Amino acid sequence: MRGNTGRMKHDSDPESISSSPARLEAVAGPLEGRTFPLTEGDLSIGREPCNQISLLDSLVSRRHCVIRRNGQGFLIEDLDSRNSTFVNNVPVKHRLLADGDQIRIGKSILVFQGLPQEPSGDNTFLHLDYAPTPSGTTEVLRKQDAIYLQPAQSDVLGATQRTVRDLNVLFNFSKSLNSVHGLAAIQHKVLEAVLEISLADRASILLTEDRTEGFTSVIGWDRRMGPNQPIQVSQTILNQVIEENLAVLCNDVHSDEAFGEAVSLLVPRVRAVLAVPLEVQGKLLGALYLDTSSQDTRFDSALLQLVTALGNVAALAIENASHLERLGDEYRRLQQELNIEHSMVGESQGMREVYQFVSRVAARDSTVLIQGESGTGKELVARAIHNNSGRADRPFVAINCAAIVDTLLESELFGHEKGAFTGAVAQKKGKLEIAEGGTVFLDEVDELAAPLQAKLLRVLQEREFERVGGTRPIKLDIRLIAATNLDLNEASCNGKFRHDLYYRLNVISIEIPPLRERVDDIPLLAAYFTARYSDKVKRRVAGISPKARACLLRYSWPGNVRELENAIERAVVLGSTELILPEDLPDSILEETASSGESVTALHLGIREAKKNLIEQAIEQANGNFTEAAGILGVHPNHLFRLVRTLNLTPKRLRTLNLIPKRPRRA
Repeated sequence: MRGNTGRMKHDSDPESISSSPARLEAVAGPLEGRTFPLTEGDLSIGREPCNQISLLDSLVSRRHCVIRRNGQGFLIEDLDSRNSTFVNNVPVKHRLLADGDQIRIGKSILVFQGLPQEPSGDNTFLHLDYAPTPSGTTEVLRKQDAIYLQPAQSDVLGATQRTVRDLNVLFNFSKSLNSVHGLAAIQHKVLEAVLEISLADRASILLTEDRTEGFTSVIGWDRRMGPNQPIQVSQTILNQVIEENLAVLCNDVHSDEAFGEAVSLLVPRVRAVLAVPLEVQGKLLGALYLDTSSQDTRFDSALLQLVTALGNVAALAIENASHLERLGDEYRRLQQELNIEHSMVGESQGMREVYQFVSRVAARDSTVLIQGESGTGKELVARAIHNNSGRADRPFVAINCAAIVDTLLESELFGHEKGAFTGAVAQKKGKLEIAEGGTVFLDEVDELAAPLQAKLLRVLQEREFERVGGTRPIKLDIRLIAATNLDLNEASCNGKFRHDLYYRLNVISIEIPPLRERVDDIPLLAAYFTARYSDKVKRRVAGISPKARACLLRYSWPGNVRELENAIERAVVLGSTELILPEDLPDSILEETASSGESVTALHLGIREAKKNLIEQAIEQANGNFTEAAGILGVHPNHLFRLVRTLNLTPKRLRTLNLIPKRPRRA
């Protein structure tokens, strides 16, 4: 009975895996023109000579960053360098590199040349025959009878020359498996080993999976023709090996009438077959299959014992390699899920949760409510949702509800008809209508007046609106994203915001963490803004000094990322050196640093003491009246109270001077 023929995909040549062509090419800096190959080991980059790539650059840290193999790619990791590691002009803590990525370290730029696509390798064929197993020439071996798989006992393993040799083979084979990585390389190493210890002409590994028909992976090796050759096997023998978990040996195949129609055995004139199961922890992975066409070759029981043991060792390595590849695939899937288009910078846990949120909600059309303090980047999140949605090619219209007076906001949102009010000389489309098919972002939505809240509620419910002065309803297809720095739930309970509108907006919500809760992102953001404004103002600023970085890390950032951006822009504009120094930063940052007990510049300490004296004198002159003291100093009372707190003018200090200020009453 002629068997069926199936086309099976085989794994790529292990040499293409172990000898990776990935490399770094220096296109700028002291090593310009040089190329550095990337291997399995770590490649360190820094100023010290002990690094694989040593950059004599004062802007480079002693150990700046490292590039290491990760799954099927290469991961770059910044080693807490002084001036950050940039990939495509974005500071990173760790990043999986893609082909063509530009890595900037100090004054040097290195271009990553990645791995090429692996060949599909679809030239392997699997031929299966269903002839019955021969009778008189078949020997089977059960796992409990495999001497090398049992605890070593003197009555089981005799100290014969053959036994000693076999144990040495198993020992060396186990060591050799540790020298290769990847499923394909391990399978090739196994086939090399069995061909070396036996007189087989052909060897193959056939892997299967639970709840999967046929074989998920097939790889074969012909002693004369090399690897990746067509595979012809007996399905009946394989079934016995896999289904009954038996090692099978068949000699004198050509003389057995049972194989009279077995094409897989007759075409190559197979004389002997040996097949063993690949099992690990009770799980059958597949089979290791050997055959020979030589008339003088016979497989004996000792070889069956040895190959069974070898297959057991190989199964564990194959299972571990398969597990690592599954983890690698899952890692790349998650990376792809997080590889969203956005303009946000940060790698803290809080920001990773924001990226995950964007990746999950972008493809939907649900209304999103973004909450968070002012300056945390709520609009950037809204733009990221839009840019990764199916509406990305349609308009994104942002409206700041607090920046437009109530009398004009209705017209801005909904548009108006000609003659709707004085000055309406022509029909005008509103922002909602302009955003048709796209996304509308309402920032500070809590500032909407009650009548506008009612009209917005109708838009969300009915997906239609009317222009100011109009009578015809206009259908609308938009996605609405709203943002607020207030607790809308509390505002709705207090009657300051409509309950029903809050529930309509709060379909999916996220809280953007303030900068003080993601301190790890401060160096990355500072480096990003430094590079950005250095290019903008055409002044070379290579980085941030350690003392200035310490000041940034100790500051609480009440204005969040927006305040940090403004502080860095100011430092870039007013600074005069290649590095941002503490004196380039705003006074508020230095004052908080000084109040924490850390040293700053002598000039600033003098200014700080002068401020203290002036404030104390003003409060004394005003007989402790806080509001009058603020008038004497020419500042707002709230600002004066903040200065008292920032300058550490504690009640104890003022009490000794009988200068306890009273908080100003609220109007």
